Amino acid sequence: MNDITDQESESYPINEFQLTTTPNDFNISTIISFISSKVFKIPAFQRHYVWDIKRASKLIESLLIGLPIPQIFLYESGKNEFLVIDGQQRLMTLYYFVNGRFPKKEKRSELRTIFDKQGHIPDEIMQDDTYFQRFNLRLDGLVDGQDNRFNGKNYKTLGDNQMALNLATIRNMIIKPVTKDDEEDGAMFEIFNRLNSGGMNLTPQEIRMSLYHSNFNVSLIKLNENDVWRNVILGKNIVDMRLNDVEAILRTLAMVHCREKYKTTISGFLNSFSNATKSFTQEDTDFFKELWNSFMLACDGLKVEDFRTGANRLSITLFESVFYAACRSSVEQRIVAVPPITSEYLAILKADQKFIEASTDKTTRKESVVNRTDRARDLLQEFINAQ
Repeated sequence: MNDITDQESESYPINEFQLTTTPNDFNISTIISFISSKVFKIPAFQRHYVWDIKRASKLIESLLIGLPIPQIFLYESGKNEFLVIDGQQRLMTLYYFVNGRFPKKEKRSELRTIFDKQGHIPDEIMQDDTYFQRFNLRLDGLVDGQDNRFNGKNYKTLGDNQMALNLATIRNMIIKPVTKDDEEDGAMFEIFNRLNSGGMNLTPQEIRMSLYHSNFNVSLIKLNENDVWRNVILGKNIVDMRLNDVEAILRTLAMVHCREKYKTTISGFLNSFSNATKSFTQEDTDFFKELWNSFMLACDGLKVEDFRTGANRLSITLFESVFYAACRSSVEQRIVAVPPITSEYLAILKADQKFIEASTDKTTRKESVVNRTDRARDLLQEFINAQ
């Protein structure tokens, strides 16, 4: 469950969207080659690698003993270019196992950035024990009264079983649109949403980062590392592996950029904004980076509890309203000028009855969104004038 945002689900009608789906059985050697040569696009910003070594070992064991593996879904986005819709965890497990290394949990955010920039993990990083441990299979339990024969093995020590693994196949379902029209982006979000049906489904933000790839969306990963955001506002040192904190940033920036385009659901609003960022210039991306960092400086004197309203977590409705109040003028004038955000102002806002009403009942209605962001802006101006 997303512990930051409070959005509703949204579906797109896709009955008129024509697709072709072609099955292909690729062996493991071919799959590793496709990953290494960037034919299979597994961008690190799409999602973190989230499996533990026991679950990863079970996948390798299944291939070694000939058990069927759930099929992988790919979207053909161009010549020799396939986006991974469902199956990234399986593919990365294979990639790591063949390289004999398993990523440490606390380093997966850094590895995601490295993989995004280079399309692979450089050998000097792969062999660095700061980032990785040895990928020796961890298979507990007895088989026919004896220890599992693969327990403790790695790719190099599989012996004759290495060839069996190399030749093992996984079914890949390749999806390709027949035609391209204005509804493709909405339909493709729904396709991602419906087809990612593995043991740990992609979150909406993980889907957006894959489907609506842009320099702006990639920049959200860096914004998420801001010390004030992490330590003062979120109160969490480690980034969320499912990108919920990144979604909170996207939502906040979308609201200050184009609140007037908000309709009825947060999910649809964020999809539309993410798609629009594909046409953002570098200047646009740099502006929002400066705006975000300036707001964080304006919040530097706050305490963790200031952006909480009772629950032991960030109130996204409060945060996005304050960000809108402080930064909307900068967006309108295209000049970054963010006033200081104080605990006193936040206390006034959290006690204001009009703001409370717009923040506690049917919070995703457009009327509620407009009322609470406008009220936050009015109260901030009154607070500044009274100083």
